[in-house]
Amino acid sequence: MIFQTGAALLEACVLAVLSRGETYGYVLTQDIKSVIDVSESTLYPVLRRLQKDGLLSAFDRPFSGRNRRYYALTETGADALQSYRREWAAYKKSINQILHGGVEE
Repeated sequence: MIFQTGAALLEACVLAVLSRGETYGYVLTQDIKSVIDVSESTLYPVLRRLQKDGLLSAFDRPFSGRNRRYYALTETGADALQSYRREWAAYKKSINQILHGGVEE
């Protein structure tokens, strides 16, 4: 994709994936990578920042003799996701007006 993904959009995507339920880091990154061209090395700092800001929680769970780091959306994260969704709708509408000459799609 030729359009670059900003930090806010990446955060919104992470929160949206986690709104469907807790998951571990690898699955989360694969879900994001399936729609956005982004590396794992880009996503893990986003996860740490969202955790630090209280938007998601992280916990370890044993799997096959080692631990997997799971992430879950917090209530604050769910509120932030709703805000991101409102902002995205307004942004998308503005961009569509420019790209489509004011004609709604």
